[in-house]
Amino acid sequence: MKKILITRKISHQFIEQLEQIGHVVMWDKELTPMPREAFLSEVKDATACFITLSESIDEEVLKEASKLKIIANMAVGYDNIDVQKANDNGITVTNTPDILTETTAELGFTLMLTVARRIVEAERYVQEGQWQSWGPYLLSGKDVHDSTVGIYGMGDIGRAFARRLKGFNTRILYHNRTQNQDAENELNATYVSFEILLKESDYVICTAPLTPQTENQFESNAFKLMKNDTIFINIGRGAIVDETALVEALRNKDILGCGLDVLRQEPIDMNHPLLKFDNVVIVPHIGSASRLTRDRMVQLCVNNIVAVLNKQLPITPVKVNN
Repeated sequence: MKKILITRKISHQFIEQLEQIGHVVMWDKELTPMPREAFLSEVKDATACFITLSESIDEEVLKEASKLKIIANMAVGYDNIDVQKANDNGITVTNTPDILTETTAELGFTLMLTVARRIVEAERYVQEGQWQSWGPYLLSGKDVHDSTVGIYGMGDIGRAFARRLKGFNTRILYHNRTQNQDAENELNATYVSFEILLKESDYVICTAPLTPQTENQFESNAFKLMKNDTIFINIGRGAIVDETALVEALRNKDILGCGLDVLRQEPIDMNHPLLKFDNVVIVPHIGSASRLTRDRMVQLCVNNIVAVLNKQLPITPVKVNN
């Protein structure tokens, strides 16, 4: 009988669908990743694997998982998987593109407004009983309207973010691996070099995937090129940012603040220096975390598994360039 391994707790409605084609083994915790040792033990005889970004699919896993036919990754990104080696072993890898685009863009926009208008600081100010009077510049923040917004990574999420700027009368700059003529026509966005994007933007938004080219793209020199009242937002991948350089930029007031949905190490170490800044807002990788979007992501993973195990084509296979 086909064994289907699921590394996080999901709703019973999805389990029932998978039980029609195989024996389901599920890690029964939603907020705690499946331990590596347990994962290696269970994946040995699994035919399908439903994973999250917490699971690293590397040579060690692929060597053990001789029966594996499909890895369904509940994410758009797949830097946690050695896709080429998986494909070489006859394993299909799928992801969940498109479904989470709008929801993630909304979260990025929320972070931008939250940092710009100092919402977390203001809420804390009230909760701690400091609000005694009104002041002309009490918790004054930064306007988004009539500003220049630079988007690093004009893919689907970058474009969805840019669409949300239409009512704010902003100037939109972007930098991408290649020029995106459709985005320019639709959004009146201007393609610029990475250096110009950093120098001229009031807000720098990272929506890019993690690749060898984007890793550590935001390092010391990048932050120094930004204006000292720039706000930096990252909803891409944590490893795109050199966090030591980001901390130094905040300490030196090279930038005004930042909002982060992703970090190099998740969950964050509670001694991390980023947590000491009032002008930093960090949320726990919740870019796609609306109930509807998460249900759709899970359903797509299920549909991909069902298709592959029934010897049909996967719906959203990850393709690698040889």
